[in-house]
Amino acid sequence: MMAKTGVFDGGPAARAAELKRELQRLVMTIVDREDEGDDDVSSVGTIDRAIEKMCVLKELKKCKGGGGLKVTFACPEEFRCPISKELMRDPVIVATGQTYDRPFIQRWLKEGHRTCPQTQQVLSHTLLVPNLLVREMISQWCKTRGIQLPDPVQYSNEDGLTEADREYFLSLLNKMSSTLSDQKEAAKELRCLTKRIPSFRQLFGESLYAIPQLLTPLSQPQTQSDNCDTHPDLQEDVITTLLNLSIHDNNKKFVAETPMVISLLMDALRSGTIETRSNAAAALFTLSALDSNKALIGKSGALKPLIELLEEGHPLAMKDVASAIFNLCIIHENRARAVRDGAVRVILEKILNGVHIDELLAILAILSSNPTAVEEMGEFGGVPCLLGIIRNSTCARNKENGIAILHTICFSDRNTWKAIREEENKYQTISQLAKNGTSRAKRKASGILERLNRAVNLTHTA
Repeated sequence: MMAKTGVFDGGPAARAAELKRELQRLVMTIVDREDEGDDDVSSVGTIDRAIEKMCVLKELKKCKGGGGLKVTFACPEEFRCPISKELMRDPVIVATGQTYDRPFIQRWLKEGHRTCPQTQQVLSHTLLVPNLLVREMISQWCKTRGIQLPDPVQYSNEDGLTEADREYFLSLLNKMSSTLSDQKEAAKELRCLTKRIPSFRQLFGESLYAIPQLLTPLSQPQTQSDNCDTHPDLQEDVITTLLNLSIHDNNKKFVAETPMVISLLMDALRSGTIETRSNAAAALFTLSALDSNKALIGKSGALKPLIELLEEGHPLAMKDVASAIFNLCIIHENRARAVRDGAVRVILEKILNGVHIDELLAILAILSSNPTAVEEMGEFGGVPCLLGIIRNSTCARNKENGIAILHTICFSDRNTWKAIREEENKYQTISQLAKNGTSRAKRKASGILERLNRAVNLTHTA
């Protein structure tokens, strides 16, 4: 069978010349193979491609004007849209799992249909999910035949949400106040939709009650602890949905300021599956992109459970936890809170164990502006730890952070100079960094060396 395909860019004359060259090359290949007695499968494939080029050229000859041109050729059945029978440029999946070309299924839906054209099943929702696998298969198929498909963005309609989408969204939220089985089903669907479809995240910003409804299973006083202990999968889906929502920039402020959100994220940091705890930390990280949220999260006491989770050291959670702590400590008031909640000891222990040194050293560098933190770094063995990093690390950024922290410590605590002098005499660690480090590292290293030299000169004078 024959099917229509995409619109080619450029004028018909240019395309015709290109097709003639391709056809000539294919014919030459066919003739050469025939002369050599070659009649294998590849030769048959070459003939098929030549026939396709001839069909395209035939249609091109019929074209009288400029602009776009539709051409015809044989294509696999699975690459055609069931509605238009054309080669799909932007295949999308509907609720029943069937695949259609976006503009044609959009037109079907805008005409008021709420069924799948192929199966006649009623669609539970009208959201369209890109079928990336089919799109890639079509792209590769066209590439091997010299067919250029236009970018889907150039012709697809705005993928806005319909009233049916909003009705489906509200029905899911209503289920969050229903039976446990309904809650679990709705929470899983909301998690899935808010992950795949950015426009679905926006719906939560259209109502003051959307997030409180989402949180209903976790926020009811009489069932909260039971749900978290007995139904960790429900908690995980709800918390992960909050994470998905917080990714959307326009959501960050109202999500963080919605009552119960921060406290429930803090509860999730202490309980549930490790994925729940990790995603709760990731949600606090994304929400803390706003300075106003940094202050709100810090005042809520979220740093303590984050530091406790950091101390536990589960590999799946470490990066999200460290990122959240770093982001929160960018503002000054949260640094004092982190120090008060034991961050310095925990971070130094993890660094000594070689765990996420890059991220944790960056946090320690921020905390070094706090006098109590500097004092604790000296008490908990920070100086030999930092000297070891500066000496052995191959990461310029880690060396820079290490020397910056060390500079702060040694100028605040006289007792550290002996260890630094011994390190310099034995390995010349500071001198090497003063020569080969980043510009900031060189400044800090030079400052330490000047102080060491002054101390030596004073001793000699005395």
